[in-house]
Amino acid sequence: MIWGATFVVVKDALAFATPSAFLAVRFTLAGVLLFVFVSRGRLSAAAIGRGCLLGIFLYGGYLFQTTGLLYTTPSKSAFITGFSVVLVPFLQAMHGFKIRKSTIAGAALGLWGIYLLVLPKGLAAVNRGDALTLLGSCAFAVHIVLVGVYTRRHSFRQLVSMQILTVGLLAFFSWPLGMSFRITWTVGLVAAMMVTAVLATGLAFSVQNWAQQFTPPAHTALIFALEPVFAAVTSWIVLGERLGGRLFIGSAMILAGMVISEIWGGQQPSPVEG
Repeated sequence: MIWGATFVVVKDALAFATPSAFLAVRFTLAGVLLFVFVSRGRLSAAAIGRGCLLGIFLYGGYLFQTTGLLYTTPSKSAFITGFSVVLVPFLQAMHGFKIRKSTIAGAALGLWGIYLLVLPKGLAAVNRGDALTLLGSCAFAVHIVLVGVYTRRHSFRQLVSMQILTVGLLAFFSWPLGMSFRITWTVGLVAAMMVTAVLATGLAFSVQNWAQQFTPPAHTALIFALEPVFAAVTSWIVLGERLGGRLFIGSAMILAGMVISEIWGGQQPSPVEG
């Protein structure tokens, strides 16, 4: 629910900060909090290396997703981002995992849903925000697969703080490389920074990593499939976004693809996004 609601929060915040600036402040603040309160100031050499790699893909996911929100709606962004759940088993197949028929069916539904979302008038009408968000979804999918591998070998407390810090540092380092870096401080922007850093990043990532010790991955992913639903409802309530026609059908197909892939597609690593 927190991750779904923050699509609207981020959308509003981007009126006062560029994507790189917003990510830099949000993730650096969250990373410091996680380092102090979750990893308790301790990081092993192995966790640093793995955490940095996780952070690179997580940064790519958030950069494309946040930039895409400049041009697309929160509900569409959330549903396209959620498609990473369907992409995960195909990435795993490249490393020898078997793909079930239900997984293929789920992916087909998801792809058709994305078509309805981003191609309402043909290829020439593709919203660049939708395309950027889809790239972010691919980065999130790689991140999900790597998290499934590394959390079996290293402390989740250290991995989660290191990857969040890496995202913040990469966002800061992008400034000298030509990425636009602008912040106009307002009460609303400060509130958005606090909500996304403390709740959507620090709290949500910590709770997720803790809860997955007791919850099967398929159940976790199925719960996360509700994220775009919360995003669509929040966008409807707060922004008055109209949710009809192709948007409704396309979103429903993506959600159905996630559910089919996770319930009948076997155990898969749980998603990490928001």
